[in-house]
Amino acid sequence: MGVPVLIVIAALAWVGTRAYLAKGELESAIPLAAQIQSDVVAGDAASAATRFDSLASHSSNAADLTSDPIWRAFEVVPVVGANLTAVRELAAAVDDISQNAVGPLTKIAGSVKLTDFKPVDGSINVQPLLDAQPGIAEASAALQDAEHTVQSIDTSGTLAVVSSAADRLSSAVEKAAESVTILDRAVRVVPNMLGAAGPRNYVLLFQNPAELRASGGIPGAVALLHTENGHLSLAQQASSTDFPKYDKPVLDLPMETRGLYGDITGTFIQDVTLTPNFPLSGQIAREMWQRQFGVEADGVISIDPVALSYLLKATGPITLPTGDVLNSENAVKLLLTDVYARYKSSALQDKFFAAAAASVFSGVASGDADPVALIKALGQAGVERRVLVWSSHDDDQSVLAGTTLAGNLPVSDATAKRFGVYLNDATGAKMDTYLDAKLGLGQVTCRQDGRPHYVVTVTLTNTAHADAATSLPEYVTGGGSFGVQPGNVKTIVSVYGAPDMQPLGVVRDGAVIGYHPATDSTYPVSSSTVELAPGASAVLDFGWLGAEKFEGELEAESTPGVNPILVAKTAPTCDSALW
Repeated sequence: MGVPVLIVIAALAWVGTRAYLAKGELESAIPLAAQIQSDVVAGDAASAATRFDSLASHSSNAADLTSDPIWRAFEVVPVVGANLTAVRELAAAVDDISQNAVGPLTKIAGSVKLTDFKPVDGSINVQPLLDAQPGIAEASAALQDAEHTVQSIDTSGTLAVVSSAADRLSSAVEKAAESVTILDRAVRVVPNMLGAAGPRNYVLLFQNPAELRASGGIPGAVALLHTENGHLSLAQQASSTDFPKYDKPVLDLPMETRGLYGDITGTFIQDVTLTPNFPLSGQIAREMWQRQFGVEADGVISIDPVALSYLLKATGPITLPTGDVLNSENAVKLLLTDVYARYKSSALQDKFFAAAAASVFSGVASGDADPVALIKALGQAGVERRVLVWSSHDDDQSVLAGTTLAGNLPVSDATAKRFGVYLNDATGAKMDTYLDAKLGLGQVTCRQDGRPHYVVTVTLTNTAHADAATSLPEYVTGGGSFGVQPGNVKTIVSVYGAPDMQPLGVVRDGAVIGYHPATDSTYPVSSSTVELAPGASAVLDFGWLGAEKFEGELEAESTPGVNPILVAKTAPTCDSALW
């Protein structure tokens, strides 16, 4: 009888000792991973390699200590076994990340630096980016696999210390996977767009949010960016006045686009961004440039004055040809307010804006910009959808797809329902500098079948002074040319639900109002028009019925205006007038 007991005691001691040793190995490995990240960013290849050897040793030891036959046998023991299984899977995941993700990234330390993304004398050296592509792609794939692996580890019956460790590892891997995926996309698409495989041309749309369009604002200034083997140059600049208003759309528009936004989306350069579907806007703008100037571009890039103000944080102040000093603090006011008081002609306004954009471009291309600040500025502008990119090359477009740069309609998944809130100016002027917008998202379940009701609340306020009709230039107010009282702001609000939702109507300030229901690329759309006098506000509630029970997050993307749009959670009730 004593022999089996001794065997069990010995086995328990064996497993306990190995668990203690594995814990020590993992605790030694985790700080090394953070230190290697710092080494890679700093370009210290020697230090990264040394630390990686230690990390690989610790992670491999932890995996070995938790996977021998005795350990695996004890995994079938009730209560204890669930913890052993989870620890083994966690150790294996750490070892996999070490070998297949950290290892490849360590090898490229020193070969790719932040400065590689910064132009110098108008050029970016694309070779380091090309050389780094395989290693970064390998690391990205490994981290995505590890993310799925860690998330699938069952910790429902484990001790708090084990489940807490799993949660921390899952969060860390998720962040790492997201960062490396972004880097992977960058090193794949940037060299191509910079003409590494041959010359490229891109139409630049400078959207002006003082007169809103769904993806930002009217394209007042337009330019052609030429890239070749990493060299960037502005090959040509133009104004919206250089383009005719075509008799019919330059491309066959989807019937849904024509119904929602009209044929004008494809006939006038200033209206190509009426649709929130930027790939469609890009194709239209590319065709218009080709018809007018005979150059078939490789894609279209959009940027707005707020994004330019972010870039000025990296370049520092820039002196314009007019003598004005443009900086991150005054750029938005100068470009979207002061310019209209100074120049009465729209052509002169567009030229001023084009000159400002060209000056910022020259400042970035010169190489004087701080690389960390430059990447941070571009990242912020991208997240806010102030920089949009469409490529006519399928391989590049596939890399852009799913990013904020692509400007696609929002995609919902099991974790989040995503709405789109898009604003189009109907004032026919530049009053949207004074438009303040706030969003609210809420959900409530009132039906026995569990299908949820959603409410998207859009609060609009005209912040112009009471005397706006006389104190502001006629070019800004519109002077009543389009039937809008000077000083008022008229806006078409279009809210996109997820494809599986049903629209339930619109309530304005508590009262049910008429609205325009439609669809766009399988997305249900509810639209309503609001006109606000100076100082006035309106609260629009857009109701939706979900297809099935949902307990995830609610998110929204929206038109990037002059002012940031805040999103808050709301708590709708079952007595709403919407249902």
